[in-house]
Amino acid sequence: MRTMIRPQIFQDDTARYRALENRDRTADGAFIVAVKTTGIYCRPVCPSRTPKRQNVMFFKLPEEARAAGFRACKRCHPDDAAPRDPGLDAVRAACRLIEAAEDEAPTLDALGRTAGLSPFHLQRTFKSVMGITPRQYWDARRLKRLKHNLRSGEDVTSALYGAGYGSSSRLYEKAGAQLGMTPASYGKGGAGAVIAYAFADTALGLVIVGATTAGICFVGIGDTEADLLKELRNDYPAATFAADPSGLGETVSEVAATLDGREPHRSLPLDIRGTAFQRQVWEALQAIPMGETRTYAELAAGIGRPKAIRAVGSACANNPVSLLIPCHRAVGTDGTLRGYRWGLSRKKTLIETERDAV
Repeated sequence: MRTMIRPQIFQDDTARYRALENRDRTADGAFIVAVKTTGIYCRPVCPSRTPKRQNVMFFKLPEEARAAGFRACKRCHPDDAAPRDPGLDAVRAACRLIEAAEDEAPTLDALGRTAGLSPFHLQRTFKSVMGITPRQYWDARRLKRLKHNLRSGEDVTSALYGAGYGSSSRLYEKAGAQLGMTPASYGKGGAGAVIAYAFADTALGLVIVGATTAGICFVGIGDTEADLLKELRNDYPAATFAADPSGLGETVSEVAATLDGREPHRSLPLDIRGTAFQRQVWEALQAIPMGETRTYAELAAGIGRPKAIRAVGSACANNPVSLLIPCHRAVGTDGTLRGYRWGLSRKKTLIETERDAV
């Protein structure tokens, strides 16, 4: 099997972005560039306009970018310039088999035979390279097909069977965690989804909680009801909204109590959307004990993606249910406070309040 040795000079995102700006030919094949604003991944030498730094994510393999929901650039054909070595080739072969599967996920035995590895070795190598298991990669690909089918106008039944779901019940069981709403609502951009909302006045300002019948889909902190309602509408532009202070009163009280240093109740149901990578980060955030913080680098290492520090920061920023998923507990490598959707002063107060409570 042919191995191509790449120079080890693009080991951090700063160096990778510099190579992207300079269209550095030696970077071609060393990494993949994904642009959040377009949903496309490219080679670092792609002739397209250089995206802004905050809109860029870097991956080792095209398969990683696809698992995160990006699609290949038709201009620079990034799949043709992927790095080569025996381990990566084995993972790539497994990914191709998973992507070609129509109705059910290939077994580890089948993947191992295709990759030329034992099932155990294949599972371990796949996880170390991709950051997720083969089964999680299958789930991510299947969900992507489902979303495409729904957005193309297919009815739910056709879309789910076309994406490889064996039954509608299995899809709806996971709809809250994977789509953030029912498949029918997702296919219409959220149209038909009814989101109830209510406010609570706290020492840190107003808190808004938005919820569907499946669970809480939005938590925000702000200064005015109008501003917070605008934030909720921006996150779900096609939904229908209804004020429900009495129906959500107990839920809002539970959420607001976290501002006084109480751990959020784990039984509160969530109805949120996220990629496989984002869900990994959000689960890691929920595992941080109250009164403690973790750096973005520690979070990245904890989910097996030590180089994905900026991507972890992006996942924190896109957390739709602040407080319940405690993204305020993520800090910079030197312990400094970094961006927080609801303001750094609130982030500082939340951390100090939790430390005092503990």
